[in-house]
Amino acid sequence: MANVLQYIPDADGGEISYLNMIVSPMSEEQAMQFAMMYRSRRKEPQMILILALVGFVFAAGIHRFVLGHIGLGILYLLTGGLCFIGTIIDIVNYRKLAAEYNQQQAYEVANTMRSMGQL
Repeated sequence: MANVLQYIPDADGGEISYLNMIVSPMSEEQAMQFAMMYRSRRKEPQMILILALVGFVFAAGIHRFVLGHIGLGILYLLTGGLCFIGTIIDIVNYRKLAAEYNQQQAYEVANTMRSMGQL
């Protein structure tokens, strides 16, 4: 697992424990391949915060589009971030939004590797 963390040095404690659970049955080579695929899909919490702040000023919902929440992104865009209340809540909860997205991406990468016969 130590080599995988070389590719994901900015992961926090909760993310590390989730990744550890996914990577534990993998060989070293599989874990490194997983880490590279996951790293390319992962979103930094700070980026989500910046996008939410930019959306607060210019076009609400940008961060929701980046997170793959297209419906909410359109709703935020059309309603001004639900009159800025939704955007403010997302600014406060940006770490949770990024963590949920990253966990989903880790799960999808592991499933993709399984379907390709690499696990």
